[in-house]
Amino acid sequence: MSQVVNAGFPLLTATAVLPAVGAIVTAAVPAARRTAAKWLALLVSLATLVLAMVVLVRFDPGGDRYQMAESHAWIKDFGVRYELGVDGIAVALIALTAVLIPFIILAGWHDADPLETKSKRWRPTQGFFALILAVEAMVILSFEATDVFLFYIFFEAMLIPMYFLIGGFGDRAHTHGDEAAATQRSYAAVKFLLYNLVGGLIMLAAVIGLYVVAGNFSLQEIAAARANGSLDMATSTERLLFLGFFFAFAVKAPLWPLHTWLPNAMGEATAPVAVLITAVVDKVGTFAMLRFCLQLFPEASKWATPAILVLALISIIYGALLAVGQRDIKRLVAYASISHFGFIIMGIFAMTSQGQSGATLYMVNHGISTAALMLVAGFLISRRGSRLIADYGGVQKVAPVLAGTFLIGGLATLSLPGLAPFVSEFLVLVGTFTRYPVIGIIATFGIVLAALYTLVLYQRTMTGPVKPEVSAMPDLRVRELVVVAPLIALLIFLGVYPKPVTDIVNPAVGHTLSDVQKQDPKPEVEAAK
Repeated sequence: MSQVVNAGFPLLTATAVLPAVGAIVTAAVPAARRTAAKWLALLVSLATLVLAMVVLVRFDPGGDRYQMAESHAWIKDFGVRYELGVDGIAVALIALTAVLIPFIILAGWHDADPLETKSKRWRPTQGFFALILAVEAMVILSFEATDVFLFYIFFEAMLIPMYFLIGGFGDRAHTHGDEAAATQRSYAAVKFLLYNLVGGLIMLAAVIGLYVVAGNFSLQEIAAARANGSLDMATSTERLLFLGFFFAFAVKAPLWPLHTWLPNAMGEATAPVAVLITAVVDKVGTFAMLRFCLQLFPEASKWATPAILVLALISIIYGALLAVGQRDIKRLVAYASISHFGFIIMGIFAMTSQGQSGATLYMVNHGISTAALMLVAGFLISRRGSRLIADYGGVQKVAPVLAGTFLIGGLATLSLPGLAPFVSEFLVLVGTFTRYPVIGIIATFGIVLAALYTLVLYQRTMTGPVKPEVSAMPDLRVRELVVVAPLIALLIFLGVYPKPVTDIVNPAVGHTLSDVQKQDPKPEVEAAK
């Protein structure tokens, strides 16, 4: 596991520091200059996107496992180093994050404008956009960190800006000024924070335990010592440490039964913040399963695989069933995401190249498809002022472009062939079936349920007689089209031609399978008689 320390420009640090500095500057903009703060945040996110694209271009899929590495002493007495490095999986997710943040900012352009309510709450515009940039910086650093303690710091630190984004900037469809709406937002924010803090505290105990056993926090040094036999970890110790890490990642992912914070958080947050939660922040959990659980604890990962696959399967079916029964548009998307994360985790622990490549590709594709669907849903909700499905009907007759983009986002969610999620879901199912056929067969029912909740949602909101409340609904505006059109273009492009992403992630998947000493099952071919 070679690590070449980058002696040149610290590109990875710059990619994370730029949005962090942008967050500070945006927050410092005078209150009277709200529009300037918005444009500043957008420009910083676009500059971060440029740096992320440079990282993507400079990354060599056939090169070292971790590239553009940086390593500096930090807390010498405890063996903590500032170590960064990216593999193909991290590069793909950094690119996803950097692509989505400008669209999140544009979609939320007016979501934090000052709002007088009965509770006299004021919504500081600068703070809203500064918090989004802060989350971007912490997520990117989480993808880049190869020091376990450094990763833990940013894994936990991102909870703080997310807490304020959920609790302080609620969905305007639910903010008619009453105290009940504020109470619901506070409940959702506190629940999000408590669930993730508990997971983080358990992980902290595991991080300390790992240091006691290994003597340092370097991911690459510990993994290399495990591989060459110089670090002999007792089976019981490895399993306990694995469970400590996995629990925190399963909360973040979210995996059933640790998922209950997500519907509340997504339901009470603005649509752009809901996208930030499920399309960006939650990906840190599934990414960390690949980077830390499988690489640091290979034997424990194989030991826990049957139980994790069952939990993932429950997430797939349970999330889809609850999505079918939802009356709230945003909560429907939240439960659909729980189902999709079940597919991702199932692909990771299928321990096959198709499964893990599909899971990584699914992380990217789910981020794009959920962003497209949720942001269009947010535009719809902002027009009507209601999240309830029953309050809509006949929208396609008065706002055909909005309805059309909503349909494409929905079809991507149900993994229609030709759109990006289909390829990743197919790979996950194939990779799972080759090793665990029963699990793979049952998981396919999640696809049927996805078609049901997506098409029923579209039918109830967009078709039928035009309800009087939506008869004057305007179609998508230019800013909204700028947000949605590129996401739809990406869904179509990656649905037809996913090779640019798979070429980047496949070598990293090969390394991960090597860590757990797994190979793809050989096809059972009946001998010719």
